Amino acid sequence: MAAVATIYVRLLGEGVDCWRPVEADPVDADHYRITAVNTQPEDERWQFPTGCVVRCERRSLTGGTELVAVEATTDVPQPVG
Repeated sequence: MAAVATIYVRLLGEGVDCWRPVEADPVDADHYRITAVNTQPEDERWQFPTGCVVRCERRSLTGGTELVAVEATTDVPQPVG
């Protein structure tokens, strides 16, 4: 099985673009299943919840180029490995 990846999920309601690094399992080259749990749901609203499969793309963030969740998918690809 492929290693756990770190992807970035947008925080909602922040007034400026804010991103939370979260753990996710690779599903295929562009899709990841979010495995991290939001331990502060009253303070942080993630764009995509735990368990959601998201399509990611590389984007430039403050710390460099990162994998960013851009949309949830209902057509779940088969897991890698």
